[in-house]
Amino acid sequence: MQITRTEFVKSTADIAALPAQRLPEFAFVGRSNVGKSSLINMLLGRKNLAHTSQKPGKTNTINHYRINDKWYMVDLPGYGYAQRSKKERKQMVQFIKDYLLYAPDMMNLFVLLDARIEPQQSDLQFMEWLGINEIPFSMVLTKIDKLSSAALSKNMARYRAEMLKTWEFLPRVMKTSAVSGHGREEILGYIVDILEMS
Repeated sequence: MQITRTEFVKSTADIAALPAQRLPEFAFVGRSNVGKSSLINMLLGRKNLAHTSQKPGKTNTINHYRINDKWYMVDLPGYGYAQRSKKERKQMVQFIKDYLLYAPDMMNLFVLLDARIEPQQSDLQFMEWLGINEIPFSMVLTKIDKLSSAALSKNMARYRAEMLKTWEFLPRVMKTSAVSGHGREEILGYIVDILEMS
């Protein structure tokens, strides 16, 4: 996919105030500091479209970007940020879930997972909730440039083992690096495939 036009549309803190123009939506979500903004910038070929920060939990709103005037890339808030109170973390997860249950044009959710660390309970529980609610999603392992191929394979096996305890089969798994650009063509190609089938 050639991205010829990228436009920031709006930031939303209220589900009722999502963009009026309806287009297919592809959303990105993950634990705070998983590298979501860096990955979005890499996918779109822009340096600072999605604001990156050394401080986790920076994204607190739902951010819509119109791509090629044909679809939205949706940047969802991070969840699981330890510096937030338990109540705030719960509210943030509920905000994300409200969007996923409400958004009529959400075609696929890309769940970002830090490839360097073992499966986290919050991620596993969130993906189980997605399955129960029949929300289409893919698993995206980030920061693969920061660990060896052996360590990456080990963590992928851990995810497979954990998820197959409750899943009959795994959703699509993609490996990415915002530094090298690895995974860019696979994710964009997957979006094209979904758009063509819709």
